[in-house]
Amino acid sequence: MKLFIDTGSVAEVEEIAGWGILSGATTNPSLLAKEDGEPGEIICRICDLVNGPVSAEVVSDKAEGMIAEGRALSELHEHVIVKTPFSTAGLAACRALSDDGIRVNMTLVFSANQALLAAEAGATYISCFMGRLDDISINSTDVVREIVEALRPGGTTSQVLAASLRHPEHVVTAARLGCEVATAPAKVLHQMLDHPLTTAGIDRFAADWKERPEFGEWLKGLVESRAAATH
Repeated sequence: MKLFIDTGSVAEVEEIAGWGILSGATTNPSLLAKEDGEPGEIICRICDLVNGPVSAEVVSDKAEGMIAEGRALSELHEHVIVKTPFSTAGLAACRALSDDGIRVNMTLVFSANQALLAAEAGATYISCFMGRLDDISINSTDVVREIVEALRPGGTTSQVLAASLRHPEHVVTAARLGCEVATAPAKVLHQMLDHPLTTAGIDRFAADWKERPEFGEWLKGLVESRAAATH
């Protein structure tokens, strides 16, 4: 499963892209509105940083407007994926954009029925919002499972994208269910790093190395020797 970051912050993308774990990103107007700077420049900068798919969302509620906005957004950068909301207008826009060769992320999908319609409309990604389902006491695990199981037998190429992830367990669940992508905010990606045994182990190694400083000096010398040999 590929990991995307859900953000409009270039700073967050810069940090986490440095970990070497990002395959893409998702944005939306609400996230971009929180940031200083021109939205198009932010989207392009994120595209460059992740060097992969970056979803940028339309704002029109009419198919014609979504299509026009989607075409314009797709020209911002080669990595832009046009995000359209699930609706009759969104489906029509998805079909028109897909027919133009423009990749679409159909968002706000909450059922297998909706996912099947999005796939037929040509969506590249189908985003199911796990956290929002849990918020209204609908088991998001069951819904995502139904979506994956409904799409796979027919051989659809649409990828299931788990979104609205509130905690690391949502990410693990998405992977177990067979989602191709999970998009998580920086906070959740940071939480995935933490484990008390990892922290304790690092502290123990650091203490051991301080007791044997010659090991550090030896390793430093090894690095310097390699650097000298390669220049």
